[in-house]
Amino acid sequence: MKNNLFEHMPDELPEELFETLQESGGVKIERIVSRGHTTPIGEWYDQSRDEWVVLLRGSAVLEFDGERASVTLHAGDYIMLPAGCRHRVAWTQPDVDTIWLAVHINL
Repeated sequence: MKNNLFEHMPDELPEELFETLQESGGVKIERIVSRGHTTPIGEWYDQSRDEWVVLLRGSAVLEFDGERASVTLHAGDYIMLPAGCRHRVAWTQPDVDTIWLAVHINL
């Protein structure tokens, strides 16, 4: 069945949208849609498996716990977040659907 990553966006998006597109053999692929959403201050993603993320549309800023500098992502940019890398979304564009494609890898 054919689908499109840029279609079926909700009119209202009170929270970030996380959609699992495929999951098999220790790999999970998901689409994340942000519209000005951020991770609450003081909260961190701290995942048990590696995550490779590409930003397909929009812009975002990721912050990291510790000494690592924040990273600004624009459409086409990607980053590898190793398991245990505490990070948070500090900013996403408020007037654009920021679309992420995340690949979670269970090694």
